[in-house]
Amino acid sequence: MNNVLIIIPTFNEVENILRIIKSIFSLHNNINILVVDDNSPDGTSGKVKELIPKFNNNLHLITRASKLGLGTAYLRGFNWAIQNKFKYVVSMDADFSHDPADIEKLYSDCEKNKSDVSIGSRYIKGINVVNWPLERIILSYLASWYVRIITGMNIKDPTSGFVCYSVKSLKRLSLDSIRFNGYAFQIEMKFKLFLMKLIISEIPIIFTDREFGKSKLNSSIIGEAFFGVISMKLNSFFNISVK
Repeated sequence: MNNVLIIIPTFNEVENILRIIKSIFSLHNNINILVVDDNSPDGTSGKVKELIPKFNNNLHLITRASKLGLGTAYLRGFNWAIQNKFKYVVSMDADFSHDPADIEKLYSDCEKNKSDVSIGSRYIKGINVVNWPLERIILSYLASWYVRIITGMNIKDPTSGFVCYSVKSLKRLSLDSIRFNGYAFQIEMKFKLFLMKLIISEIPIIFTDREFGKSKLNSSIIGEAFFGVISMKLNSFFNISVK
């Protein structure tokens, strides 16, 4: 799996970042990890720097000047993966809501089954979420249903952030055209790749809510996603920026 880059965006994840990095490398010692940190005031990037010499140049860090958001962090990571000639990119959270053991399943789906995009899905087989309050589960599930209805995508978990992309699919997509930055970013990526008629599959995972640190979800992120989906659909009638 030395052709795989794991991208982990961070902001104030000092309680999680060392554990997630060590956990990933304990399972996949030849994989590469790129942490994109938004100048976390809690010292997240400093902790990552301390680990870099221990992992044979397989751990990488980009520290940005300020809090620029989830979407732009991933776009920076995607472009870095393209420049450094990786074959696959896996996006995932730092807080163990995505199990490092599931990386292999997403990678294998792309490498062996030839999917262009493999989504770690909470909803492809029932509802597989642990430690969320009922209202959060309902909100997430209804959001997924809403996205499917508006966009026409047959994807059970369109807001999932645990995704394996083939780099060739990212090269075809005009990354500069991606407009959204929160959960809407996750939807927009999938929607544009869906419009390109690429092979998108879903692999069942169990999502476990974080034990440490604070969730970044807020009302503005929810609002961006709600209205952004309508905007994406309307724009799709006119054009899609692809290469």
